[in-house]
Amino acid sequence: MAPKKHTPIGFDAAKHLQFEPPSKVWTMEEIGFADKGVSPNAVSEPFPLFTEEAIQVMRAEALSKPVWENCKYSSNLCKCYLRGFAAEYAPFIYDVWRSPEVLSIVSKIAGVELVPALDLEIAHINISNSPEEQIETVKQALAEHSHREADEGVSGCPWEDDEDAQPIVGWHTDSYPFVCVTMLSDCTNMIGGETALRTGTGEIMKVRGPTMGHAVILQGRYIEHQALRVLGTTERITSVTSFRPKSAFIKDDTVLSTVRPISDLTELYSQYAEYRFEILEERVRAQLKEIRERRRVHRFDTKATKAFISEQKAFLESMLKEIVDDELVEVGIMDMEENLFSQELLEEHRKKAKL
Repeated sequence: MAPKKHTPIGFDAAKHLQFEPPSKVWTMEEIGFADKGVSPNAVSEPFPLFTEEAIQVMRAEALSKPVWENCKYSSNLCKCYLRGFAAEYAPFIYDVWRSPEVLSIVSKIAGVELVPALDLEIAHINISNSPEEQIETVKQALAEHSHREADEGVSGCPWEDDEDAQPIVGWHTDSYPFVCVTMLSDCTNMIGGETALRTGTGEIMKVRGPTMGHAVILQGRYIEHQALRVLGTTERITSVTSFRPKSAFIKDDTVLSTVRPISDLTELYSQYAEYRFEILEERVRAQLKEIRERRRVHRFDTKATKAFISEQKAFLESMLKEIVDDELVEVGIMDMEENLFSQELLEEHRKKAKL
């Protein structure tokens, strides 16, 4: 008798989603960045998104042997990533982040209609582990810093002044406009794991980390942030899917600085160039339509046309900058200064680099 074949579980929104709106979505204006970004929304509080079954299927796909053997990366920013695997090795995960139901949820919270930035960036996995012997130390630190209102979702960071408080992922901005961070680990005994944000006034605020099946949405291209260390559990596994505006007529500030050193460059550059040229194509078609309509009534808008040309020139020049020659890309090495914009964090980074 032949053994039964394993039937993959398909994504079913009615079965695998348990969405509840976040209790709060912080705006860019509220955190001091009113004039930045592609949406007025900055970051959400954690909210329920997936059922336990959905998370278990995601874990099984993401932590499978083929993914570990073919899609594992590390960098000077984080020790362990799994990325670029969804389309080939994780059909459930791929369908989740392409589903109209999930895209509608993410877009509504983000305040702008979004699509996955690239197939390569669907469910990028960050993995960290915590040594058990450090748990008591951190519990004591939390008690000492309780006056900082650490239980209020967004507040001062309890480890922001500690020399030994190494983050999971250091200060940076993301390559893409928005990210949705989903927790794939059991957080029952987890201590820490918040995301610290640097506001427009230079203050540090923190967003409570999501629990298993919950998610946080962040306009991370325009906000310097870091994932704080976590203790009290053997693992912290998060799934990060990057998004960009669906409309070709919204600015696209995507850069590749945080992903270039940890990617298959053929895949990264192909997918990046494809969607950017699709944006350019749609913009040119719209411009052609306008020129033809004006021509019928013997009109031509010189200033508007030159402004359009200048905008697309800058768009193409940014592509030239981001598509770095393969031989010049240092695998696993990210230039941290490319990913920071505040003078204080830049100076802090330069001081540490000299040590």
